Amino acid sequence: MIVFDLRCGAGHVFEAWFAKGSAYDEQRAAGQIACPLCGDGVIEKAAMAPAVPTKGNAGPPPAAVKAFIAELAAKQAKALETSTWVGSAFPAKARAMHAGDEAHATIHGQATLAEARALADEGVPVAALPLPVAPPEAKN
Repeated sequence: MIVFDLRCGAGHVFEAWFAKGSAYDEQRAAGQIACPLCGDGVIEKAAMAPAVPTKGNAGPPPAAVKAFIAELAAKQAKALETSTWVGSAFPAKARAMHAGDEAHATIHGQATLAEARALADEGVPVAALPLPVAPPEAKN
């Protein structure tokens, strides 16, 4: 895991965690990163200061962070057991179900930030997953 401080076009700085350094570049290029404060998709790396713990303010130990992420991943995997992967067809399928053109089903897949915003603007109920999900043919 690697953590970056990111800055949106509006100047908000926030922290984001990635499996590896190249994952940031891939997700940014695909439009999958947005500011959690304002939703701006114009994102760049912000200057980072080293995290130097001080007595009484050291933050959670790495083992606690790893355990939390593992627990979150297990809960997400359990929830996805009853969901169908639809890949990049997600926006179209979600719209079709919302319109009544397809039977309702629990699905998950991929959508760009712009596609997710459009779905929300149209009243289609969607939610982002807390951790990235790989297609079934790739290992999560």
